Amino acid sequence: MSRQISSLLAIAAVCVTLAPAPAFAQAPKKAPVDCEQVKCLALTFDDGPGKYAGTLLDTLKKYDAKATFFLEGQYVKSRPAFVKRMVAEGHAIGNHSYKHPDFTKSDPATIRNEIKTTQAEIKKAAGVEPKLLRPPYGLADLQVSEIAGEFDMPVILWTAGSQDWNSKNVEAIKKQTMAVAQQDGIILMHDWVKQTVDAMPAIIKSLQKKGYHLVTVDDIIKRHNLQAGDVFPVPAGWSAK
Repeated sequence: MSRQISSLLAIAAVCVTLAPAPAFAQAPKKAPVDCEQVKCLALTFDDGPGKYAGTLLDTLKKYDAKATFFLEGQYVKSRPAFVKRMVAEGHAIGNHSYKHPDFTKSDPATIRNEIKTTQAEIKKAAGVEPKLLRPPYGLADLQVSEIAGEFDMPVILWTAGSQDWNSKNVEAIKKQTMAVAQQDGIILMHDWVKQTVDAMPAIIKSLQKKGYHLVTVDDIIKRHNLQAGDVFPVPAGWSAK
């Protein structure tokens, strides 16, 4: 065997020895939850990402729970890492305006700009564009519905609220959330309220103990065949006339 071949074989042997072990294959994705077969509930968090979002995401990951975050563009811009993590960990993202004005008191150009700018910030942060709109304060009228339709998004409200912004009390938030929990419910919460984030481990454990699967809004609405501009759930007295 020539000296050159011997040297090449020696180098190859060293390279094989030093090469890192192949990475383990990723675990297969879990089958999607069928909310027609099991009891589902969607926890939704408005006005974020708040400064406690990281702790909330840790809790959701620990208990294998999914949530939906309706984000404000101004906070997406200042906390993009949270948005990227939300998407990476399988949570749903919605548009909640840029600076939270009352859309029912805003002119069409302002509404369009609020939605468009937030879409751009979320795409910049996480590479996705939201498919759901929740207007500030949950206030919508025919104009808001029509503009949501222009962006190919339904308007998503809620079935009940945790009242966390009002009480800012861990026990009160837990009690209210459990009181309004219902199958296929959509509960309004806020990740900027520290007490909400503190209460989440107990809330999630209690809900799961009652048989709830904590899913995204997409899982709740998929069988309702919502069209762009539709409002869901339809509030009492709502009329598209």
